[in-house]
Parts: sequence; C-alpha cells; structure tokens
Amino acid sequence: MSGDGSAERSGLAPGAATLAAAVQAVSAVAHEGRSADVALLEAEPRADRAAVRAIALGTLRWYLRLAPAVAQVVARSAEDLAPLLRALLVTAAHQVEHSRGAPEVSVHLAVDAARALGLGRAAGLVNAAMRRFVRERETLFAALDADLAVRTAHPAWLVERLQEAWGERTAALLEALDEHPPMVLRVAGDRDAYLATLAAEGRAATASSWAPDAVVLERSVAVATLPGFTVGAVSVQDAGAQLAARLLAAGPGHRVLDACAAPGGKTAHILQRPAPPTDLLAIDIEPQRVALVAGTLQRIGATARLRTVDLAAFGVLDAEAPFDRILLDAPCSATGVIRRHPDIKLLRRPEDIPAFARLQGLLLDRCFAKLAPAGRLVYATCSVLPQENEAVVQAFLDRTPAARLSGWPEGVEPPPGSVQGACGVQLLPGAGAGTDGFYYACLGRRESE
Repeated sequence: MSGDGSAERSGLAPGAATLAAAVQAVSAVAHEGRSADVALLEAEPRADRAAVRAIALGTLRWYLRLAPAVAQVVARSAEDLAPLLRALLVTAAHQVEHSRGAPEVSVHLAVDAARALGLGRAAGLVNAAMRRFVRERETLFAALDADLAVRTAHPAWLVERLQEAWGERTAALLEALDEHPPMVLRVAGDRDAYLATLAAEGRAATASSWAPDAVVLERSVAVATLPGFTVGAVSVQDAGAQLAARLLAAGPGHRVLDACAAPGGKTAHILQRPAPPTDLLAIDIEPQRVALVAGTLQRIGATARLRTVDLAAFGVLDAEAPFDRILLDAPCSATGVIRRHPDIKLLRRPEDIPAFARLQGLLLDRCFAKLAPAGRLVYATCSVLPQENEAVVQAFLDRTPAARLSGWPEGVEPPPGSVQGACGVQLLPGAGAGTDGFYYACLGRRESE
C-alpha cells in the first residue's frame, strides 16, 4: 500500500490501496483512540497522502451517521466484526455517499481494499453489505436522520450540551461544524499587496471584513506553496484565533506571558504586530510542544524566551517578575474546531468537560497571580461549551476579589454574530464572522490592588 502503483501491479483496482490506507487511519481513531494527526502519520511518505487524508477525515466527519446505517446492512452484529473490518465498511459507505465516483466503483474498491488489508476472507461480506447499502441507503437515512445527533454525526451527549447552551442555534451550529473549513491566512504586512500577489498567481482570495490581517482563500493549497510563507510573511490562522493578539494589545515596554503557547501561531502574531512587546516568554507543558513554538518563530524570524513548564504545578513562575500582558489559551475540549478536527467527535467524552474546567480554573489562578497591577489577562478557548468558558471565568471572579472584567482595547470590536455573555464573548461556527468556535474574556486587577 505504498501509493506508488504496487497495488495496481498486484492486481488491486486503482484506488484500493489508497482506500485501505485511509481505513487504517479511521480504525486507529475509532478503535484505538488515536488522534487523526497521529493516525495519518503512517501515510505521510505516500504519494497519495492527500487522498488518504481526505478520505479518512471525511469518514471521521460523518462516522456517527454512517456507522448506524452500516450496522443495519451487515448480516451479523457489528460487535462481532473485527475493528479493521468495521472501519472498512464505514469508510466504504462514506465513499458511496460522499465521493464523486459511481457507487458500484466504491463497492468494488472496498472489496479490493479488504484484500489489501488482509481481510480477504471477509471480501464476500464486504461486497454483500456494500451492495445492500447502495440499494437501501435512502430509506436507512430517512429513518436515522430523524435524530439530530445522527443526522449531523455528533455524539448525543454533545448535542444535548449544545442544546442546553444554545437552544434554537444548535442545529445551525452542528451543521457548521460539519462543513469543510476555509483556509484562512494572517498577513504580516500589507494585506492589499498580498492579495494582489495572490491574484497575480491566479489564486482567488478575499479580505475579511472585520479581521484586519485575515485573508480567506477560495481553495485550500499546500502551505509551502503560499508566497512568503517560508519567510513568515503569511501564516495559516483562523480569523477567530487572530483576535487573541488584538485583545492582548501588547506593545513596547510590555512583558508578555504566552501560556500554553504551542504550536505558536498566536505567539507569532503577538510578535509580528506593528509595535511588538519588549519581552515575551512562551511556555508549554512538553518539550515537543515548545519545539513547535521554536519552529514557528524560526520561520517568521522572531525570537522569544521559551520554557517547558507545567503551569499547573505550584510556584513554577516564582522567579519571573509580573507580566503586563498574559495570554492563557487554555487546554479545552476543542469543540469549536470540530470542522477542522472531526476526530474530536469520536475522541471526546462527556467526563472530559469537568476535567478541563478544573484545569482551566487552576491555570487561570496561576496566571492571574503573575499579572502586573495594570496588566491585562486574556482567557481564551476553542470550545463552544459554557462549562469551559463563562462558568470558568465566573467561578474565578467569585473566588478572586482582586480580579475584574476588563474592557476590550480601543478599536477592537466583537466580530459579526458573536454572542456577548456575562463574562466574555463567544464566537460560534456558522455565525456572521465565519470563524471556528472561540471564547474570549479579558481580565485585570481592581485598582485598589
């Protein structure tokens, strides 16, 4: 399954090896709990890696809708099937339902993929199940889609949480999380000039109406092919994420702490603003994550102090003087970026949310302890769940008399369609800003401090 034509020479139909490689990635996520990024590493050396990635992520995006349908066309209980075989059937169903190829071709490729995966004995089962799926899928989905969670391929517990939080907005939010996300760039310089450069290369793009550095490409491309990417003139960053550096409003003379900084996109933005801060310390919990920040800074030609720090541990920043600006981009459920990371649908569990909330509260306490008297702390997540956002900030304010909510910097307005809460602002996928899901709250110290 090298993607170099060996599959075809071995008698498999063209595309069968690609499908088989995608199945392996899907199985690793669905049955082994790996992230899609990790599961797809094995496909990186392949010539067809882009196709493998597209099939795998597409299947994961719709897994929770496809799997119940597949279960009804298999002659035996799904639990009796080997995990790899289950993943093959669901991935094949995705190809029938979502690929441009004829359904009969997808069935044929699934049978050949079974052989490529060492599942030759199950080839007959795959053939029968997929042919039945082709015949009956309209009827199957007509019944299954009555359930909002199944129709939008999200876990039922998450749909319940979203309905509690967002009521009538929930269906639109779920549909937005199922969309293929746009490729959004952050331009470090003259945005109009960069748009002209893209146009000269025949790349259609538009400027964001509200994010001053953001450009949205009409079609996604390999990042290395973007003009100026290798020298830091442009970075890939959702417009919602670009709000973090603007809210921080760090400038000359400021000491900045970028907590939980990996992979360094927001760090880079802070340092590439017209008047960057004098000193920036970027920290993260693992050396590998700090190395990602270092790589980002090297690409843009910027420097910062980097440390591997477990911020949850007591006293780890005692040697540091107070910071004028602190960005806490807290670990979270990432439910706001499901459209970019559909594996979250299968990996996240309801018990994860209170665990994240406890950690977020602890990190907020640690960061606030290092905030200078006139400083600003920006708390951010890429979650759309109030338990990790409003509830965390409100609980922090309730237990911290010295803390207060802080207004947004002059010239920074809430994005179109954002939701103003009691403690912060929520950006929802599918709303007017066209962003992923983000939450922001600005905090400071009371003047008596």
